[in-house]
Amino acid sequence: MSFCNNSVPQPLIFVLAGIPSLESSHGWFSVPFFLVFVITVIGNLTILCIIRVENSLHEPMFLFLAMLSVADLSLVSATVPHMLGIFWGVDAKEISFNACLMQMFFIPFFYVIESGILLAMAFDRFVAIWKPLRYTTILANNMLVKMALAILARALVVLIPAPILAKSLESFQTHTIAYSYCAYMAVVQIACGDISNHIVYGLMVIVASMGFDLFFIILSYGLRLHTVFLIPSWEARGKAISTCGSHLCVIALFYSPVVFSVLAQSLGFHMTPHLQIIIDNLYFLVPPMVNPLIYGVRTKQMRERVLQILHYLGD
Repeated sequence: MSFCNNSVPQPLIFVLAGIPSLESSHGWFSVPFFLVFVITVIGNLTILCIIRVENSLHEPMFLFLAMLSVADLSLVSATVPHMLGIFWGVDAKEISFNACLMQMFFIPFFYVIESGILLAMAFDRFVAIWKPLRYTTILANNMLVKMALAILARALVVLIPAPILAKSLESFQTHTIAYSYCAYMAVVQIACGDISNHIVYGLMVIVASMGFDLFFIILSYGLRLHTVFLIPSWEARGKAISTCGSHLCVIALFYSPVVFSVLAQSLGFHMTPHLQIIIDNLYFLVPPMVNPLIYGVRTKQMRERVLQILHYLGD
């Protein structure tokens, strides 16, 4: 229960605080945020262009990578520009209630989609090792379309209730949200009345998306390692494991902040609000920037194409 002595009715406008208690440093925070945004856009557009023009990359692994780049671009586009507006003080702190509802849907929507794509990529690598001779048959184009639609449908079903439930909140302690964007739980925490169903829903979203995906990713890698170590040749084992290296790095970067946050709350470790917000922002900043760098360096076909482009630009 969240009780209020002086409640305010559902406001037409919310005010986003940015990073509470660090308002004087917003200008400094804007520098890495802006650089991350620029690097993310350039890196992911490069990945998409290379996959588009290189026919040899029109295979499941790289098509999933293209989906991941689209999700990354969508995620940073939905978050970073508005954050920069807050940090630069260009009257971006005020956000209408309806625009706030859109943010609390679309930001986690793209995040859940990205989690689903990582699960699909884990399945792709599992099939490549478990059934190499049937790889192209199992992951035919119609299967890729079905997987993409399933990822999209799961995200819609899981997150459509968020703005609907938030719209039902009638009174609030304040119209200021101590966050840099309209996060669902940040809005719920300033609401008055019984918010237990909102908390349960928030936990269900985590379990039904990131929790589900991470469990099956770990399971797929366990089965994959079991299959790899049955291969008699050490050289073949090393090659099979190396093909999964890029994906493992991306998974570690993507899920680490979530796992850290959940473990910290489960163990009773309470972080200061500004530290919690900074860590939450890492969900949406670091993976989209690093993903194209990891795949560009560790994937041979991608690395060779990038080097060709750099050589061409150098001439």
